[in-house]
Amino acid sequence: DGFLLFQQVPMVEIDGMKMVQSRAIANYIAGKYNLYGKDLKERALIDMYVEGLFDLNELILTYDYQPADKKEQHLAAVVDKATNRYFPVFEKVLKDHGQDFLVGNQLSRADVQLLEILLMAEECKPDILAQFPLLQSFKARISNIPTIKKFLQPGSQRKSPPRQEDIPEIIKIFY
Repeated sequence: DGFLLFQQVPMVEIDGMKMVQSRAIANYIAGKYNLYGKDLKERALIDMYVEGLFDLNELILTYDYQPADKKEQHLAAVVDKATNRYFPVFEKVLKDHGQDFLVGNQLSRADVQLLEILLMAEECKPDILAQFPLLQSFKARISNIPTIKKFLQPGSQRKSPPRQEDIPEIIKIFY
């Protein structure tokens, strides 16, 4: 019927549009709710940080679906990339910027994306932020913004990691 432009999901209906493509949807929502910076320079920084985080996001998302004999190796790759490549970058950004947020002086899509990555990384390895005090503070600060705090409560729409008993069925569907 043409609603799925590229014949794939996600598809979101918003403001009378049927939007597809995750990043296009996220950018639209970020712009609509003032989470996309005040000018072109801030938007470029937000895009840069978010795109960088997607690389780590992909690695973390596939962790639960690794065969048992590859899981430990995959976790080591997640930890290595997170702690040696990505987290030091964001620790430095927070230090250099000297604000509560990654870009400008208000919450942006980049802050939300970084928080989600930090939470996902901790679900894989609870002490993964041990060497990153600014990221720990960032996580606590952003998690306590009332709307985010509510979203993170049990029973919210935030997706928890898949249950072990569901993984074989998920693998059959997607892989």
